[in-house]
Amino acid sequence: MENYTLITGGTSGLGKELALLFGKDGNNLLLVSSNKERLENTKKELEEKLDVDIKILAVDLSDPSKFHLVTDYTNSNDIFVKNLVNCAGFGDCTDFVDMDIEKQIKMTELNCNALLYLTHEYVKPMLKENCGQILNISSIAAFMPGPYMVTYHATKGYVLLLSEGISRELKGTNVKLTTICPGPFDSNFVKIAHNDHAFSKIKPITSEKVAKISYKAFKKKKYIKVIGGGNKLLVFALRFFPRKFVTNISAKTMKKGA
Repeated sequence: MENYTLITGGTSGLGKELALLFGKDGNNLLLVSSNKERLENTKKELEEKLDVDIKILAVDLSDPSKFHLVTDYTNSNDIFVKNLVNCAGFGDCTDFVDMDIEKQIKMTELNCNALLYLTHEYVKPMLKENCGQILNISSIAAFMPGPYMVTYHATKGYVLLLSEGISRELKGTNVKLTTICPGPFDSNFVKIAHNDHAFSKIKPITSEKVAKISYKAFKKKKYIKVIGGGNKLLVFALRFFPRKFVTNISAKTMKKGA
């Protein structure tokens, strides 16, 4: 079997920047995304910069009936996923009563259940070989409720808690899981989320910078990495305030006049 780094959401933003970093370190890449054309373009672009094997697989991970297509592919191609990067995800800013519920369900499937499935399926062979690492992308949104962006905040809270629990279960093995919690950064997420009010207050950092910090934490086998001094201070301070107060502040960040 050949070793590969599997990256979901690897066609743009953070996923693409991480693919470049893993590739520069000599890791073969398997990029998974829903858009075949973007995958082909990304593969071509990365092949001009990297001297590793790059495979692509178009799968819509917001559809749980298609999760198995990823594991089917790696099994049939004799691929050992030594590094798993769960980067795919999206958000949406809207009042709860006005939200497109089908979109929210797709968000939950992609942000939570696809990550759950892939982590579960690939950690087993990692443990069998007693080697491997997982990088799960959460968010500082995981640490607080998010009125007007409730589903996204809830999904990232799920990712954080799930990953923390799995990390503890992996104690004593050579398999490690790192959880990354960045604030806003420039990516397609910012465009899709439709939250101009919040992003006008919080200047996003570059996805390249987030990728470099994330990769460094991954290499050091960190447990959790909150990116940004201000975000670290925020996460620390949250524990000292009542939940209702935190929720009110979050609401005002998300929506003008809230």
